[in-house]
Amino acid sequence: MADRLIIVESPAKANTIKKFLGGSTKVVASMGHIRDLPKSKMGIDIEHDFEPQYINIRGKGDLIKSLKKYAKQAKTVYLATDPDREGEAIAWHLATILNDESKKITRVTFNEITKTAVQKAIKEPRNIDINLVDAQQARRVLDRIVGYKISPVLWKKVKRGLSAGRVQSVAVKLIVDREEEIEKFIPEEYWNIYADLKEEKSKKIFQARYFGKNGKKQEIHSQEETNKILENIKNAKYTVTEVKKGERKRTPAPPFTTSTMQQEASRKLGFTLKKTMSVAQGLYEGVKISEKGTVGLITYMRTDSTRISEEARAAAKEQIIAKYGEKYYENRYYKTGKDAQDAHEGIRPTYINIDPDSIKDELTLDQYKLYKLIYNRFMASQMKPAVYDTMAVNIKANEYDHRDDIDGNDNSISDNNAETDVVDTEQLQYQIGDCVEYNTIYASSTSESGLTPSEGFNSGTITRVIPWAVNPYLINNGTGWVNDCCIISSDNSNDEGCDNADIKVGDKVRVILNVDYDTDRAFNLYYDEYDVIQINGDRAVIGIGNTVTSAINIRNIERV
Repeated sequence: MADRLIIVESPAKANTIKKFLGGSTKVVASMGHIRDLPKSKMGIDIEHDFEPQYINIRGKGDLIKSLKKYAKQAKTVYLATDPDREGEAIAWHLATILNDESKKITRVTFNEITKTAVQKAIKEPRNIDINLVDAQQARRVLDRIVGYKISPVLWKKVKRGLSAGRVQSVAVKLIVDREEEIEKFIPEEYWNIYADLKEEKSKKIFQARYFGKNGKKQEIHSQEETNKILENIKNAKYTVTEVKKGERKRTPAPPFTTSTMQQEASRKLGFTLKKTMSVAQGLYEGVKISEKGTVGLITYMRTDSTRISEEARAAAKEQIIAKYGEKYYENRYYKTGKDAQDAHEGIRPTYINIDPDSIKDELTLDQYKLYKLIYNRFMASQMKPAVYDTMAVNIKANEYDHRDDIDGNDNSISDNNAETDVVDTEQLQYQIGDCVEYNTIYASSTSESGLTPSEGFNSGTITRVIPWAVNPYLINNGTGWVNDCCIISSDNSNDEGCDNADIKVGDKVRVILNVDYDTDRAFNLYYDEYDVIQINGDRAVIGIGNTVTSAINIRNIERV
């Protein structure tokens, strides 16, 4: 007979908690909700204050019997479901079912599944928060009313199979409004002029953008205007007339909330919202780590707060000073938004000393990627701002002005000699010359939407590094850009790189990555195969017959 019974939602969470408690404690899982509204009818008494009519979920009869048996045998029952409104509702339903068997029922919550947090929660039990329960019931009732009332109308009036929902219908309205805005948009033609420049004795090429005439900004709205300017600067001498140097700082972002984690996981990892939350749930509930057992690696992943506990702040300080030095540490406090509930901390690692790379082999690839994203975000939130030099250069060609702003949005490009880029890369995981394998590649260092490369063309050599960029590593002088999160392996000793096979003029080729060689921008693909029209070094011109489509790095095409 156990002195204590602890009920959680999932078996994974139960297994993690078991190791923190003595043999007199039994930990079991409810497998989520045990009661809900019936599926066969509305289940809500609209005429009597919208009273919900709950039933035990079909298939959970044996589980409920077991829970009643365990509750009857225990001296105290702790309902340790998730610390949010959904978890509170599950606890309330459990208390309702078990009340006849035991009067010793109490509620405990914890933001992270660690020994300290679990033991502290058991020492500080509380009553069920009926306000949180009512919030969950209101959500559930609204979901049911909207779905049951409007969905049949959509079937009859619009199309069978359509459905309505409390959130779904609002989202559809936002999409429709946005689409109408797009349809009403009147496009306006504009042109940009770029000049690739270099000193006579230098190998470094940098790109300057046309600004205007005699110091006044000029927008170009037609090809005729463009051709006129090009004609006037065709044989002009480009002269640097002004150089402004400065310094910029970039303050680190706060720890993740649920929404910011989902956004970054989508942007950097290509995860869907569902996938992000599923992987985060696993990291929260516990992952088996050698010599440590099952460990909850992150705090609760449903939160809209950026607040961090003092214990976590102190642990981060110790780790940053030990790894990087005291000059990189800064004690930071982040204000939570006015509308945030602030019931839980921001999303952070529970054990600061467990570096993502130290347990990479014990995590799935998705777990590693997301844990690394969360870990790095939190550590950065307690560090000094990034500092980098800026340089604004004004260049004249006759009376026409060109500008090159060299800063965090650096648009300078180098030729095949990667050593022309002199940058501080000591704080980055990968360096120039490393051969890396990646699962996502980006059209530019600032791109947010990545592409999945074809198998066999998902590796290359880092030839340039921009430390401050979102995607800091340039592959093969033009294949594309990658970041730490999309690199899945590396070989730092590979000096030969990862070259594509020889391709000749006249070959039929397939485009692997549709990034223009000259502009570093993505171009549209309208055909499965293209003809190679011209080759100059690693620059290939492709098209249909003799009609040019684009110039492309030869590594971004494969022979059909």
